[in-house]
Order: sequence, then C-alpha cells, then structure tokens
Amino acid sequence: MTTTATTDTVFARIIRYGALLALAIAVVGSLVGWLADGGRGVVSALIGAGIAFVFTAMTGASVIIANRVTRGVLLHPAYFGIVLGGWLLKFIVFLVLLVVLKDQPWINTIVLFVCIIASVLGSLVIDVVVIARSRLPYVDTALPGDQKA
Repeated sequence: MTTTATTDTVFARIIRYGALLALAIAVVGSLVGWLADGGRGVVSALIGAGIAFVFTAMTGASVIIANRVTRGVLLHPAYFGIVLGGWLLKFIVFLVLLVVLKDQPWINTIVLFVCIIASVLGSLVIDVVVIARSRLPYVDTALPGDQKA
C-alpha cells in the first residue's frame, strides 16, 4: 500500500466522521436553538452545522488533492502550497461569513457561535482520534529480502 492511498484513506475517514459530526450538531443544535429562539435558533444551528462540514471537508479535500497532484511526495512544494492554500481559503471564507452573518436579523448569533465552537472542538477530536488510530508508516523503506510491489 502506498503512502498516498493510506493518507487518502485517513482523510476520507476524517471527512466521513466530519459529516456525522455536522449531522449531530444539526440535530442537537436545532433542538437547543428551537428551545432558545424558535426558528431563528434552528436556522442558526443549521448554518453552524453546515460550516462545520464545509470546513472539515475542505481540509480533508486539500490533503487528498495535494496527494494526487504530488503523487504522494509529502515534501514537494506543491503539496505544502495546496494544503496551506486550502487553510488560507478557509480562513478567508470564515471571515467573510462572520462579516455577512454578524448583524442578520434571522440569525441568533449565540446559537451560531456555540455550534461553530462545537464543530471546531469536535473536528479536532476527530482529527486526533482518526490519526492516532491510523497505521501510517513513519518511513518508506525497503528491507533486505523485501519484494518490490
């Protein structure tokens, strides 16, 4: 198994778990949002859950794309450019969303903020758990007697 296939699998798993996290935030956040502020709370929770999934997916997708472009060479400058470019794009999109959504009358900013914070913390937990449980090789080397794949 190549390093590219292995890291692609890990980040695909992170995207899948991120989707489950977003679904959980949507359900719990909508319930709490409805109790706190009716329809505005539900809309705010759903936007927070959407932001959670989009940002988690952007990170995973940027790593998968970088792997494919550089053919698994992790120290290739294009790899770093793609991944860091994805993070920069996420940061810019986040700032734009904050400015656009900040003073909207149909948004409950507290519910939105709590859902975004829950998504950030949840995605960090997902990243740590998935990567800690993955079996990524530290080095790629052949030992005497190994057969070439």
